[in-house]
Amino acid sequence: MQAKQSDLLVLLKKMVELETPSRDEAAIARFADLIEAETRDIAKVKRIAAKGFGPHLILEFDLPGGRKRGQILGVAHCDTVHPTGTLAKFPFAVANGRVRGPGALDIKGGIALFIFAARALKALNIPVNKKLLLEIVSDEEIGSDSSRPLTEKLAKQSDYALVVEPGTGLTGKLKTARKGTGDYTIRVEGIASHAGVDFTAGASAIVELARQIEVIAGFTDLKRGITVNPGVIRGGTRTNVVASEAEVAVDIRINRLKDFTALDRKFRKLKPFDKRCRVTVEGGLNRPPMERTKAIGQLFEKAKALAWEMEVPLEESSTGGGSDGNFTAALGIPTLDGLGCVGEGAHTLNENLLVERIPDRAALIAKLIANL
Repeated sequence: MQAKQSDLLVLLKKMVELETPSRDEAAIARFADLIEAETRDIAKVKRIAAKGFGPHLILEFDLPGGRKRGQILGVAHCDTVHPTGTLAKFPFAVANGRVRGPGALDIKGGIALFIFAARALKALNIPVNKKLLLEIVSDEEIGSDSSRPLTEKLAKQSDYALVVEPGTGLTGKLKTARKGTGDYTIRVEGIASHAGVDFTAGASAIVELARQIEVIAGFTDLKRGITVNPGVIRGGTRTNVVASEAEVAVDIRINRLKDFTALDRKFRKLKPFDKRCRVTVEGGLNRPPMERTKAIGQLFEKAKALAWEMEVPLEESSTGGGSDGNFTAALGIPTLDGLGCVGEGAHTLNENLLVERIPDRAALIAKLIANL
């Protein structure tokens, strides 16, 4: 992997310089063309149409070994949070031991690691017991609504899922637990009136919503790992009009799936303080939590031992953010997340990864594939 590091960086540069913001179908189709061209010697690439998002990709690798028994699923995405044009002010660069550029860390570096791990296994003629797939979806950063059925279908056919999202922190901890995530929208319909001429005839949707937000914020239970964040508020038309409409968008995070039912019930039971107003609630859980099961713990211990063979210490972590690994883990598939690059600044204009950690991360992925 050290010998192939420069080649990996060439591929990563090509990927980063193809900007792929979520929902840009044309850009993501160009990315699919690139991946197909770069892997045609080691993989068959299947495109799954996803209207409005660009194609999802499934790469099936041709690797050494006899008959394959079972399947390993690599999990990645190609869409980024960076809008088209970001590259002009934040270009791809390798300097001072770091690689910078939009999407370099999250998650194109991880895709490059996985592809080069497969290349190493073939070049060194290391036998692999299971069929190896890499799924690259095009909508992960916006909830995976289009790709979730595909991810779950592939996961059910697999023995293990290896997720190449970035590791945690500058030591690159793997992720063995992730919070489940969800969204709610609470809307209030009030009664409009002139704030000066006919104030008492109105029923303010904004005042009602403010009261509801206090209740909603109280659903947070830090001891149980439940957070509820009213994040965006909209409402009203003018200061001299009693508002007839208002709404709040709310983010929820939970550690355990069993906590969702009670939390959801609290949202559904919201009632107006002002009986002249009407309160409606929409939303729910969009990613189940990735809970650290015994099987996930065993998979991490295997990775830790394989890393130690290279004299690389490996730790585990939990995170409040979600990934498509949430879906695979919720189905009971042993899932190891955070196998991608080591760096910092994901989703910012300081996104970067450590060059010196590229070889050991790619080697770890290859060793895992060969030993599962």
